[in-house]
Amino acid sequence: MPPTEALVPSVAVREVVKEYGAGEEIVRALDGVSLEVARGEMVALVGPSGCGKSTLLNLIGCIDLPTHGEVVLGGASTSALDDDALTALRRNRVGTVFQFFNLLPAMRIAENVGLPLALQRVGRDEIGQRVMAALAQVDLSAKARAFPAELSGGQLQRAAIARAIIHRPAIVLADEPTGNLDSQTGTSVLRLLRSLADGGQTILMATHGAEAAAICDRTIAMRDGRLA
Repeated sequence: MPPTEALVPSVAVREVVKEYGAGEEIVRALDGVSLEVARGEMVALVGPSGCGKSTLLNLIGCIDLPTHGEVVLGGASTSALDDDALTALRRNRVGTVFQFFNLLPAMRIAENVGLPLALQRVGRDEIGQRVMAALAQVDLSAKARAFPAELSGGQLQRAAIARAIIHRPAIVLADEPTGNLDSQTGTSVLRLLRSLADGGQTILMATHGAEAAAICDRTIAMRDGRLA
């Protein structure tokens, strides 16, 4: 990596405000949030429900855009990109573990996990190999041909994690990734995320868990849409 590239934060959030609604019904979910996260850093976002953690992850994940301020990923401001460029950035640089899985019910687990690679037009044989490797990482190899409805909540969470990391994204966003897991499986998932950060990927994780926060390099507390 060139020295100048290494100095660019993987994620930069600058004076971000996010509002929903209109007129007297406006709700300010984020209120002037600024932070930077380096390549290879694992950061925990903590705070009560409704404090803005998930909103912040959605902005960093290019699912939404800020009302004011900017989100910069690898030097590119998301607000300056058109829809195609924003989709490409989200597809290629970001992996997201959603709180409620977002797996497609009509597709088998292997197909769900391989979807990011299919969207990148990776060859079928390579997709198959990488899907099985990703499922092995989360101990789900035996469920490759199952449908989401046939899996437990913990298994669905692990499948969502495999899908988020299969395309080797620069940034992995995880919203309560251990919330539906037993303690042993949760610990193994945290170790996996830690190993990704140690390998150079940027990890941002919203969590209520003390164990999850403890494994991170840094903890950022949020309250009422601001950094506490």
